[in-house]
Amino acid sequence: MKSINPHILAAISGAIGAYIAEEEACQAAAAGFAAAAPGPPLNLWALSGRQAAMQLRQLMQRRSLR
Repeated sequence: MKSINPHILAAISGAIGAYIAEEEACQAAAAGFAAAAPGPPLNLWALSGRQAAMQLRQLMQRRSLR
């Protein structure tokens, strides 16, 4: 097997190192987004009311309320 030129080997090693560093930076950024505050809590009463309104509309469209 032919030996690899040291300059080419250094370039390959540098590219692999840069790729690994970029992947770690992306993972760290993704973890930062996950750690952010999720925002206001979900209002279950509003969610339930919206679900009931949608269900009533579906029944009206099917004309099964008659």
